[in-house]
Amino acid sequence: MDRIGSMERFGFFAAIVVLALVSFGLIMLWSWFWIPALVFTFLALVGVYDVVQDRHSILRNYPILGHMRFIFEGIRPEIRQYLIESDQDEEPFSREKRSLVYQRAKGVEDKTPFGTRQRVYDAGYAWLTHSVQPRHLEVTDLRIPIGGSKCLQPYSASLYNISAMSFGSLSSNAILALNKGAKIGGFAHDTGEGGVSRYHREGGGDLIYEIGSGYFGARTPEGAFDPDKYAETASLEQVKMIELKLSQGAKPGHGGVLPASKITPEIAEARGVPMGVDCVSPAAHSAFSTPIEMMGFLRLLRDRSGGKPVGFKLCIGHRREFMCMVKAMLETGVIPDFIVVDGKEGGTGAAPLEFANHVGMPLIEGLTFVHNTLRGAGIRDEVKIGAAGKLVSAFDIARALALGADWANSARGFMFAIGCIQAQACHTNHCPVGVATQDPLRARALNVGDKSQRVARFHRNTLKAVAEMAGAAGLDNPCNFLPHHFMQRDSSGEMVAGNEAFAYLPEGFLLREEDVGGGYLERWRRADARAFAPMD
Repeated sequence: MDRIGSMERFGFFAAIVVLALVSFGLIMLWSWFWIPALVFTFLALVGVYDVVQDRHSILRNYPILGHMRFIFEGIRPEIRQYLIESDQDEEPFSREKRSLVYQRAKGVEDKTPFGTRQRVYDAGYAWLTHSVQPRHLEVTDLRIPIGGSKCLQPYSASLYNISAMSFGSLSSNAILALNKGAKIGGFAHDTGEGGVSRYHREGGGDLIYEIGSGYFGARTPEGAFDPDKYAETASLEQVKMIELKLSQGAKPGHGGVLPASKITPEIAEARGVPMGVDCVSPAAHSAFSTPIEMMGFLRLLRDRSGGKPVGFKLCIGHRREFMCMVKAMLETGVIPDFIVVDGKEGGTGAAPLEFANHVGMPLIEGLTFVHNTLRGAGIRDEVKIGAAGKLVSAFDIARALALGADWANSARGFMFAIGCIQAQACHTNHCPVGVATQDPLRARALNVGDKSQRVARFHRNTLKAVAEMAGAAGLDNPCNFLPHHFMQRDSSGEMVAGNEAFAYLPEGFLLREEDVGGGYLERWRRADARAFAPMD
């Protein structure tokens, strides 16, 4: 369905209309033709309704044909489960997870009957340890302050925000719906590295301005970083935080190219690039090449933004390189206000298969490593940590908080909220629901007013569920989750406490050169603030 062109999609509808008219004409010759005439007329009326309604993007883009999807969605669960797809099959999100997002976004019943369908005795299964004295949390607008001692404009961030997705990868209506939803719900929307577009501004929601290696929206004509252009955007009242992107989970260590054929005037405006030329996002930054230079660049970003919270995002690769950054923080005194850890399971960006499958560290290990390294350097209290990587349920978020995150981001969860059906056609420009496309006809199907409300509801209902999970554990705030609140099964099927599998290491252990295992101290000794590459 996602690869059907515009002519074919609406050609089927047109053919039905023609057949209806022909059938009525043939009634004059053969009276029995009133049967197909009624059938084709009914289908034609269905098609007209599909085109004018604004609730279902699939039906607006695929009149009449789109109903086939809803018919198959209604197949009896046992047939779907055993012959087509089980609720736990992940490609890459399970039906169970997608349905949860859709239900919370629509504000309909999100409960499940007849017990769990999880295989609770299989290796890897995890669960929350609840209390016999649960609590009820009245406040579900859960927030965390972001901004260290050098920050002049700290930001009170929601515990759940929209992760980075650029205008250009998403349609104008998708960006507008996400940002308006963020405005309604009072949470933040990461711009992605494509710059602050007119649709981000129109939405009015809080923005996290991401600066990637292409410096889009803050670049010279040659593609170098332009401090003045950056300051112009970063000083916008709508921009609440600045995020330097080192790498992303979808394709860490890999640049990207937006072909000239896909660059519209609006994309060129947002990115500050010319029309008719490929838009290149290099794999590495040109504004710095050493850890100390990187800290100097963060200082510049903070100063030219007027003292807003500044941090960086990365998917962990060489662990020693992250320790080089931490040593540079200690040596220069430039401590970022936040670090976002993107797990390799992050995936809105189209990537080569090898990168998507086998490059980068998964979120759980990456988050644990960053959290403990900052503890070892004695600066964990000064740096907030965000986590991203398939975090769409309250359990996902609660577990990330327990492992060291201060807040969570989601990209695909909010894509589902605005109608994504996981067609996995994001890179083809043929998104069937108008989310990941620059085809104006396809994008038209996405109703901004309806979808922005779904974004806000998904956010609100998810945080309500997070608060309920915290209450079940006997906590008065989800930020108090710790590893021991969770259990999991190891490879042999035995129960393992979360604090055994993902222990918090002692504060300052790296500075004391205390060996706690796991290779921390050995890597710390090899790390150098003056170079990412090992020194001879």
